[in-house]
Amino acid sequence: MKFRIFRAPDGQGEGSGTPPVKTRDEVVVTANEPTLSRTPQATAGAGGPVGPTKIAARDVSVFYGDKQALYDVSLDVPDKSVTALIGPSGCGKSTFLRTMNRMNDTIDGAKVTGRIEMDGDDINARSIDPVLLRARVGMVFQKPNPFPKSIYENVAYGPKIHGLTTSKAEMDQVVEASLRRAGLWDEVADRLHSAGTGLSGGQQQRLVIARAIAVNPEVILMDEPCSALDPIATAKIEELIDELRERYCIVIVTHSMAQAARVSQRTAFFHMGRLVETGGTEEIFTNPKDRRTLDYITGRFG
Repeated sequence: MKFRIFRAPDGQGEGSGTPPVKTRDEVVVTANEPTLSRTPQATAGAGGPVGPTKIAARDVSVFYGDKQALYDVSLDVPDKSVTALIGPSGCGKSTFLRTMNRMNDTIDGAKVTGRIEMDGDDINARSIDPVLLRARVGMVFQKPNPFPKSIYENVAYGPKIHGLTTSKAEMDQVVEASLRRAGLWDEVADRLHSAGTGLSGGQQQRLVIARAIAVNPEVILMDEPCSALDPIATAKIEELIDELRERYCIVIVTHSMAQAARVSQRTAFFHMGRLVETGGTEEIFTNPKDRRTLDYITGRFG
């Protein structure tokens, strides 16, 4: 299903009697659809999670010193699927993303309240080692950040420091398997010992993804992974995301409505530090429950 989103032209929409347009392959959202709740609340949405809940956040708030960046967010993230976090700049999407692998621990003055569970375990418990947690919950940032090492060493770095291999032959297998899953092996197999920083932007981002999956994570967090890439590289990353979701729980922050519609099965809309609405991607884009969600996806603000 493709989504084409536009603002209803003059003479259509509310009060005009003009019905929204639908075809077999596209769903068009117009300003008079749907009947919206005026009450700001998170809704479960239709369709349900693709897999069982992997991460469950309850009443999560984040403070940077005296400033509160996130307010009482409760969200279930399903396994074996892609969950897109959308919303205008500064609305708390990336802040919430960082709570899922405790990246906020690295920021002076940051405080997280509430509870975040992964497979039923509180990830903020004192017994949880954040270094080991980040091996289970990998992170891909907006700008590709390969290490100033060879392609091979970039991928081998994680398995090496976590002691996941016992021989050079095992490491070779891990590196090849990770690069294949990231769709990069055929392009770099003959230059594994060349610098990773010498690759193109799109190749660097796939190298970073290969580096993340080399330690066998359970969750992959992506913070606007395509914003610095050209359309061709973006298409390759989106294809890769679609393939990886069969193995991993993926959460992606994106400003692109089209990208969220293409790659995700669940969508959560944030606004001013609060989770406004969450549900199946098709439902969020065609039948949102909150007026603010409709206003954002139709371009009225953001």
